[in-house]
Amino acid sequence: MSLQADEMILFRNTMRITEGHLEEFTAAVRDAVDFVERNAPQVMVQTFVDADRMLAYSYQMYPDSAAVLEHWRVSEAQIDNVSAHCTVVDFQVHGSPDERVLAGMRGMIDDGTAVVTSRIAGFVRPFAG
Repeated sequence: MSLQADEMILFRNTMRITEGHLEEFTAAVRDAVDFVERNAPQVMVQTFVDADRMLAYSYQMYPDSAAVLEHWRVSEAQIDNVSAHCTVVDFQVHGSPDERVLAGMRGMIDDGTAVVTSRIAGFVRPFAG
């Protein structure tokens, strides 16, 4: 898979973990990330937890809008499992997703939870293994 920086889409999802659900949330995220690594098209997924503030931050990089749609298709059960233990409080979409992705996020965009920002410059450098 070739990643073109001008097509890349980066999600930053801030989630408030439901009180008393930290362990369940963490387990659901680990299961979801394992599933995605094996079955979904993301180029990168990283999730971080601030247990003191009961917040989590997830970063996901996609090569293009088709990959976002494929992730949603194959990972719906995992997304639901994570969502059972948190609420999205801020969802940033960086890049230029197509109308199909925007339609899938319409509710979050309309209520102000999600914001889409256009890329102006950047590059992607592969990690040296």
